[in-house]
Amino acid sequence: MEYAFHFYNALAETGLMMALNKCLGELTAPPVILCIGSDLAVGDSLGPVTGTLLRKRGELMGYVYGTLKNPVTAKEVKYVDSFLRKTHPNSKIIAVDAAVGEESDIGLIKVIDAPLKPGTGANKRLGRVGDISILGIVAKKSAFAYSLINLTRFNVVYSMSEIIAGAVSSYSLQRAVV
Repeated sequence: MEYAFHFYNALAETGLMMALNKCLGELTAPPVILCIGSDLAVGDSLGPVTGTLLRKRGELMGYVYGTLKNPVTAKEVKYVDSFLRKTHPNSKIIAVDAAVGEESDIGLIKVIDAPLKPGTGANKRLGRVGDISILGIVAKKSAFAYSLINLTRFNVVYSMSEIIAGAVSSYSLQRAVV
């Protein structure tokens, strides 16, 4: 299943929360949110910005990996997935990352009921991570990854991160395991 909401949609946060609910359902342990990306490029910072916003909220019932202070890059995914599975064996992993797509798709936030494969837009072959994926399409896919790095507006990235953080936080509080 795949759900998509544009960040200009006033109900995007609610829609994302409902999509998370459909994809994950009841939890037996607090979720793990893996926010992938780098603070070195605006277009790749969706994950770390989202992780930072989640940490600042302080109300999250779950674990957050990947912030602006301590980013988790796509290169580290092969190690991180096995670490998370051992450290949080009963937790569902929600992987958050920036993505590239068609020009008409820029601004879409997608929830996909499948593991995330980071680095695909940059033609990298990396392992899969997570149980479900949240992707924010921040730039147009091109033969060169320069658009992701140089031509992405931080306002788009930040706005999408706020919506994702709000949805994940609301979902985790709604499904809190006591």
